[in-house]
Amino acid sequence: MKIGAFSIALNNFPLEDVLKRYKKLGLQTIEIGCGGYSKSNHIDLDEILSNSAYLGNLLDMLKSYDITISGLGTQGNPVHPDPGVAARYHADFEKTVLVAEKMGVDTILLLSGCPGGSPVDRSPNWVVCPWPLDFPRILEYQWNDVLIPYWKKAAAFAAEHGINKLAIEPHPGFCVYNPVTLLRLRKEVGPAIGANLDPSHLFWQGIDPLAAIEDLSECIYHFHVKDSMIEPYQAIHTGVLDPQPYSKFAERSWNFRTLGYGHSIKTWKDIVSKLAMIGYDGTLSLEHEDNLMVAIEGFEKGARTLQDLVIREKVSTEWWKLRPEG
Repeated sequence: MKIGAFSIALNNFPLEDVLKRYKKLGLQTIEIGCGGYSKSNHIDLDEILSNSAYLGNLLDMLKSYDITISGLGTQGNPVHPDPGVAARYHADFEKTVLVAEKMGVDTILLLSGCPGGSPVDRSPNWVVCPWPLDFPRILEYQWNDVLIPYWKKAAAFAAEHGINKLAIEPHPGFCVYNPVTLLRLRKEVGPAIGANLDPSHLFWQGIDPLAAIEDLSECIYHFHVKDSMIEPYQAIHTGVLDPQPYSKFAERSWNFRTLGYGHSIKTWKDIVSKLAMIGYDGTLSLEHEDNLMVAIEGFEKGARTLQDLVIREKVSTEWWKLRPEG
């Protein structure tokens, strides 16, 4: 496994400054946002597609710091019920695929998106209960008429450009928000669909990350390292369906936290060990969304913790077979 980080939280720093910090922290990979909700200042897609010198300088900079790209992110809602909004997110997706092809990156990081409840809606409609019966009908429309057809075409476009890993992050608010919905989309679309798994979204839904890793063992293409914490006093009154803004940290029933500030180090050691058991050998990518810490502090604390958690090499020979005979 390698350790890296999602650079968007350091958007106020130039890319080279970010790479210097990554190198100092012992990070080996970088995750860069290219579009959607995750567009960063660290890459210019149009320049890459039109200016070979810009691309060459970018690749040389990454090489000089011995840092590789774990994935390019374009986390938007390309099935948004407003056609204009959907078109912008889809354009970001296609451009990110073309850039990934030029840069030799095989993994695109995504959200599934969420359509409206019918062809005439103009706002997304996230369904999480089976009654009244309007809701099952909405789900049928969303999946069969919008989501599956869109991702079949998207996967085909990606394949034409050599991209075979569309890593969708299960995230509440979108049609794919847990292992079951991720596997449903993968079954319908094909093996290009996999997971960018983030335990923070599982913790606050009450999903055991170890069970999720086992369920998705064949298709974890990327892994986010981000923690979350249920605030017990608030949660016993309101539950965990909490639409209060993230800025109201003290009033929310759950919050995103930096690695180790939501769950114990033992929990995270179990998560990393489970990833090793299923054969995951990709990046553990830090993501900072902790409103109690500035990004630099969150990254530094998270990176130091992650250094001790990561399992760096696969076992090729059992230790007892290395003993001398006799």
